[in-house]
This record gives sequence, C-alpha cells and structure tokens, in this order.
Amino acid sequence: MKVLPKEINNNYEGRKIALYLFYLFTVMTVARSLVHIFAPDGGAQSIATIPLSSYSAEAADVVIHIFAEWGLTQLLFGILYAIVLWKYKSLIPLMYLFILTEYTGRLFLTFYKPIILEGTAPGGIGNYIMIPVGLLMLVLSLQKSKAVQL
Repeated sequence: MKVLPKEINNNYEGRKIALYLFYLFTVMTVARSLVHIFAPDGGAQSIATIPLSSYSAEAADVVIHIFAEWGLTQLLFGILYAIVLWKYKSLIPLMYLFILTEYTGRLFLTFYKPIILEGTAPGGIGNYIMIPVGLLMLVLSLQKSKAVQL
C-alpha cells in the first residue's frame, strides 16, 4: 500500500479503523464548511472567538467573507473525501496526507501569523489533536490489512 497507488480503485487495503475514521473526518469537514458558509458571522466570532464586534463594519465583513471562502474550500475537500469513499478508497492514504498537511499548516500559521482572539477557538485545540491522529491514521491506512471493497 502506498500514498500514491499504482492503480486507483475502490480497494482499501489499510487498517479498518483508518477507513472508519475517514468517514468521520469527511462528515466533520462538510459540517464545518457549511457553518463557515452559512453562519451569519461565518463562525469567526461565534466559534473562532475573533473579536469582530471590535472591528469596523467593513473589516468584520471582510473577515466574514474570508471565512465563507474558507468554508467553500473545506466543502470542496469534503466532496473530494466523499468521492474517495464512494469510488476510490485506494486514495485514502493520500487524503490522510492532505489532512495531516492541512492541520500542520494551520498550527504553523498560528505561530507565524498570530491573531488576537477573545478565547480559545476549538480549531486551535483541534490542530494539536488532529496532527497526531492524522499521522497515526496515515500510518494505519498504509499498513496492509484484509482488503475492504464496499
């Protein structure tokens, strides 16, 4: 099993826990994307604790718009994950590499370009959880197990 398989098909050969957790990651990705797209504040203040109320209306609108665009990107990834689960399970290790890269990048950006928050955002805590979980699931998805064809 490789991150980039020779043949892209619906045969998943990794550990089942990595497959089942990927279903959860897919649902979680789609759900958070919809919050960023449809919540009045894009989740910026209500979830991420960005103090929008202390910004000018124009600045707050820019942040909300950027959160909505981020939600669109997350939705596209969620759709890609769903397509992989539906037709191309051999790509699950690659998707875990994407997940690991996303959350590692988020953590890096937290230190490289910090922002002032009113509290602790769930995403900030999630970065510390998702990096080791994503790495573990990547490793488990690469370990040969009985092939699962669903």
